[in-house]
Amino acid sequence: MTPLEAVDVNASDLIAQGNALEDAGQLPQALQRYEAAIALEPRFARAHLNRGNALLASGDTDAAVDAFETALAHDPDYAAGHFNLGNAHARLRQPGAATAAYRKAIALNPDFVDAHVALGALLDDGRQYSAAVAHYRLALAIRPGYAEVHSNLGKSLRELGQFEDALAGYGRALEINPGYAEGHSNLGNVLKDLGRLDEALACYRRALELAPAFVEAHSNLLFLLNYRTDADPHLALAEAQRYGASVTEHARSYGTWPNSREPGRILRIGFVSGDLRDHPVSYFFEGVLAALANMAPCRLELFCYSNHPLYDSTTRRIQSHFDGGWCATEDMTDAALAERMRNDAIDILVDLSGHTAHNRLPVFAMKPAPVQLSWLGYFGTTGVSAMDYLIADPWTLPPSEEANFTERIWRLPETRLCFTPPDVPLEVTPLPALSNGYVTFGCFNNLSKMNDRVVALWAQVLHATPGSRLFLKSPQLKEVSVQQGLCTAFVAHGITLDRLVLEGLSSRAEYLACYQRVDIALDPFPYTGGTTTVEALWMGVPVLTLQGERFLSRQGVGLLMNAGLPEWIASDPADYVLRATAHAADLHALARLRSTLRQQVLASPIFNANDFARHFETALRGMWHAWCSQQAVRVDSSTGSP
Repeated sequence: MTPLEAVDVNASDLIAQGNALEDAGQLPQALQRYEAAIALEPRFARAHLNRGNALLASGDTDAAVDAFETALAHDPDYAAGHFNLGNAHARLRQPGAATAAYRKAIALNPDFVDAHVALGALLDDGRQYSAAVAHYRLALAIRPGYAEVHSNLGKSLRELGQFEDALAGYGRALEINPGYAEGHSNLGNVLKDLGRLDEALACYRRALELAPAFVEAHSNLLFLLNYRTDADPHLALAEAQRYGASVTEHARSYGTWPNSREPGRILRIGFVSGDLRDHPVSYFFEGVLAALANMAPCRLELFCYSNHPLYDSTTRRIQSHFDGGWCATEDMTDAALAERMRNDAIDILVDLSGHTAHNRLPVFAMKPAPVQLSWLGYFGTTGVSAMDYLIADPWTLPPSEEANFTERIWRLPETRLCFTPPDVPLEVTPLPALSNGYVTFGCFNNLSKMNDRVVALWAQVLHATPGSRLFLKSPQLKEVSVQQGLCTAFVAHGITLDRLVLEGLSSRAEYLACYQRVDIALDPFPYTGGTTTVEALWMGVPVLTLQGERFLSRQGVGLLMNAGLPEWIASDPADYVLRATAHAADLHALARLRSTLRQQVLASPIFNANDFARHFETALRGMWHAWCSQQAVRVDSSTGSP
């Protein structure tokens, strides 16, 4: 390229040169060309726009906003300027300003496909799914062959509980582009929601065939295995180890850390999650975090790495407890995030996601912190060899199960889960059966957990309890086709439709209020309830669980033992039916339990955040002591000391 000072060109030529340099990844040189064009023609809006794009690509988002605003000052009707300004505001997590900019771009150019798509994605992130669907449909009316937008449309429709329409959206995306790996993975997600597990598994495997390093699809596959009644834990471990080997292969792993090896000093603890919002993980985390923050000034310094763009009232409350800092990570590469953690000098890094959505397990594979552990959000091994520990308790993970984990197991003394009481003004009501004249069993778990064996066992419970009803509530039950399929499954076991009550998605307050219509909650298997179990207990509804052998299938055991309800744990399917009928037959005992159950569980370990925080801090300190001791041994070995 000829040196800039020797080039005798006009502003448009300079912009063309800048574009070529930007395409080649030479951002500083491209910026130089754009700034030269601006020097020649200060009011040239396109030059300011291109300068803003280069600044945005280089990570200087604030300067990019200034450049876009300058472009619009010179040309207020510049639709591309408003669109790019929206992109910059979205990068800065300013959804209101981004939305306004995208809407202005669309008002100036109603056929601006990318603006419709960007606005749809922003609305989807903000849980405004119907509005997102509207903009995706407008984009597709203009450009019907846009596979990625068909997939985006499917995602928003899935969130709305319109699963059949979501299937159609993903199907259309794959008709247009059969090699679209993300489309196959997304299709697998909605098939999983509908309980079509074999088809979902095939979709994830196809996505991985197309993109072997597609870690989200691999996590989706591992998560799906939890739902299968025929899952072999040894095969699941092998699959998790394949995931771990894949992310480790692509990771630049840190082998040493500058952290001071002082066992008793203040520890810098980093929490990594994509669920610090109105989400079950936050229901279990918020109270514990507040208790940790109260003890933190003299023992812990808390940092957060949040991997989801949505900030709601729950996020703001949680954010206030992180004295060390809050880092929004969804736009950061794995390498950049790992380096940020290193710069923050994190001593112990805590994964709250496992193989659930928005996880950052590839960052853990880089080992940016000396000690790393997985807790709370997932019920299996991560398969990542750099993950040192997994948090369990005495009830949920038997010693015989430890061989199915790549992590070392660290057991807390009472429970691995501690719930935050819902901030919903709902009272426990009298036992419904006393006024109804029949017992209502209920389950509000995700419908994907209700496999054929669960349906068969619950049908036995209904047959053994004359006149009883079964109340099922799940997002998928908004779909008529899903309701029909579930009804068909129960009818095949001799259960008439008048004994079923089916309801779909509702707000959390409305959902909790529905427990006022339930006498006994039934836990599915092998994927037992967690959030739903604790919420049922808080609403005065006891939960009957089937004791399993695996970590995942023993969550109900852990919760009920800690709640002081061992008589609600069945040892096998026959015992499940016997206990269900026995409890249902003694309405007076059931009514007494209902009247005191909220107070009982609030006083139990599963709601005692202060005790849990102390146990958790003790575990962190123990892990840190172990690491310090290991480092001391290595130093002695390397120097030949005895």
